[in-house]
Amino acid sequence: MGSRTRSTHSRFPALVLAALACASCKAAGSDPGSPNVKSPGASDPESPASSLAITSPAFAEMAAIPKQYTCEGSDTSPPLEWTGVPANTKSLALVVDDPDAPDPKAPKRVWVHWVVYNLPPESKGLAEGASASGLPRGAAAGKNDWGKASFGGPCPPIGRHRYFHKLYALDKTIDLAAATKAEIEDAMKGHVLGKAVLIGTYQKGE
Repeated sequence: MGSRTRSTHSRFPALVLAALACASCKAAGSDPGSPNVKSPGASDPESPASSLAITSPAFAEMAAIPKQYTCEGSDTSPPLEWTGVPANTKSLALVVDDPDAPDPKAPKRVWVHWVVYNLPPESKGLAEGASASGLPRGAAAGKNDWGKASFGGPCPPIGRHRYFHKLYALDKTIDLAAATKAEIEDAMKGHVLGKAVLIGTYQKGE
């Protein structure tokens, strides 16, 4: 009994030190069991903190997109507005996609509806129908998943889909012609100063 007691006491300081070391690791953000905790100085290149915001006068966040901006209407690109462009932004990029294709209950792919890049940093938004009437000077249209360098409105085959209007502030311009979403995302890795998202929804027949 005595020898076991001495052995336990001798291990006690080591256990305390180990516990303190573990707590120190967690405080520093180096706990491998906590993937959401980042070490000091680490940042998410795709969504750094910023004041960038995107809205539309045509629909609110998570509200239904009016029919005129869909395949059941005139397929016109919606009006978009943004604020809070970070300092040192050289260009803005816009990607509109639907992660619920083809069925929100069993999504299989993300369908890309619109890609615009090299928007001037001083721009404040896009007017209704900008895809057809003309983008701001210097801006370029990328290819959507219909293979067209233009806007393609919501046209969900089944159910209510979500449409993500993602705006990126970049510290560079993108030297590509009629680029796809994948090419744009690859080109802007490590160059994102801010990101903002507006989500609208649509279901056919409403």
